[in-house]
Amino acid sequence: MVNPKDLRGFPRIRFGIAKSNPVPPPPISTPASHPPRAIGWVSLLLGLTGTAVLSATAGALLAVSLASTPLMQRQLTSQESSVFNQGTSITGGANLSFPDLTRPVNILILGIKVLSTEVGNPPPETKRLSYQATINSVEGLSDVILVLRFDPKNQRLAILSIPRDTRVNIMGYGIDKLNAANVYGGPALSATTTSHLLGDITIDRYVRINVQGVEKLVNALGGVTVLVPKDLKYRDDSQRFYVDLKAGRQHLNGDQVLQLLRFRYDGYGDIGRIQRQQLVMRALAEQSLTPAILPKIPALLSVVQSHIDTNLSVEELLALVGFTTQLNQSNTELLMLPGDFGNGGSRNQISYWIPDHSRITNLIARYFDQGFETTISKNGGDLKIALQDSLGQKQPLQKLRFILMKSGFSTVYSDTGWTEPLLVTRIIAQRGNVEDAARVRRQLGFGEIRTESTGNLNSDVTIQIGQDWLRHLHQFNN
Repeated sequence: MVNPKDLRGFPRIRFGIAKSNPVPPPPISTPASHPPRAIGWVSLLLGLTGTAVLSATAGALLAVSLASTPLMQRQLTSQESSVFNQGTSITGGANLSFPDLTRPVNILILGIKVLSTEVGNPPPETKRLSYQATINSVEGLSDVILVLRFDPKNQRLAILSIPRDTRVNIMGYGIDKLNAANVYGGPALSATTTSHLLGDITIDRYVRINVQGVEKLVNALGGVTVLVPKDLKYRDDSQRFYVDLKAGRQHLNGDQVLQLLRFRYDGYGDIGRIQRQQLVMRALAEQSLTPAILPKIPALLSVVQSHIDTNLSVEELLALVGFTTQLNQSNTELLMLPGDFGNGGSRNQISYWIPDHSRITNLIARYFDQGFETTISKNGGDLKIALQDSLGQKQPLQKLRFILMKSGFSTVYSDTGWTEPLLVTRIIAQRGNVEDAARVRRQLGFGEIRTESTGNLNSDVTIQIGQDWLRHLHQFNN
């Protein structure tokens, strides 16, 4: 790993930052009698490696000579900074290599959408518009709230989706929805409130990204191929927000991905949106977060940096991306905050997602190494198993239900079919309890286990039936 102190006197590498930092660093001059040493360093790197990949990533490595938080748009006070665990380094590594992630780290991700009518001084070009334009700001309500747990020791990545309508007590403001914390107190108050909700886990860093940045990022990656689970149609002329997507697996550009991510106008509202967000996250992880992305990092940062606010240094960002590209995708676990719809006793009947704190305790203990699990997996009679058919054949589904019930799983029911034909059956740990899914897998003898929340919302385990079930049918008929 390159030590920033070793780069003093090098020209500073910038990625075309649209906004200057609140406190710009002092200028650095290079004596005229000495040629820029950065060129020599890059030449040495290329000479040692002889690869085009490291040539393209040299700029990203040199970027550690930037200010420690070059992508930070909001200058935190000392009190706000103390919310984040920045005292202990999270990176390390040998010279001339990408930095390594050296310890588990929890990152709060906030996806922000701000309309021109929601700010006191909107951009001049929006003032005469006849509609509410989406503007580049990270100071509004957080539509997307994620906590990512990077665990280098166990080679795992846990992604916890938290519904934006989650009912919480925001310090100094009382009972409200979690998405309001960013408006009241920015990333620090959002982190504090989220930490309390999750049993006082440590939040090490934060990332806030405007929805326009998400669109640009997806386009810079060349789009993503993802399953649209059903036809999605919506029209809002007041914001000029239009959704028109057909069901099926297809390649989407940035605008279409935003349509898929923002749509929430069905029976499940924000929870259905979280399920579609997890489909996109899984697809991006499988298609884009590979070693091939490393040389693209400088260009990607250049595209989205004016839409991002984070207290991650570039060195830390490189370490997180490097860890993710080397991760076995089966060790990526997509979770959702346990809870249910309700008004929380609100007199004005505000709709909330009411957290289930006992199940949150269990989930955090399991995936965030916070204490000990308080519950054990359910027995077969208590386990709720939903079946989703991807084959369009009624008889195999009925046969599977009969076999599971005969094996002691008494609550097995059919759900709406999965819209994409699957080769391999998916056994989904819908509530994050892998042991329950593994018990079903052992009983059946086929299928792959996934930890995500894309199945039936009321189930403990959802089975999405694939072609491999047809090959096993004869074993159960004999």
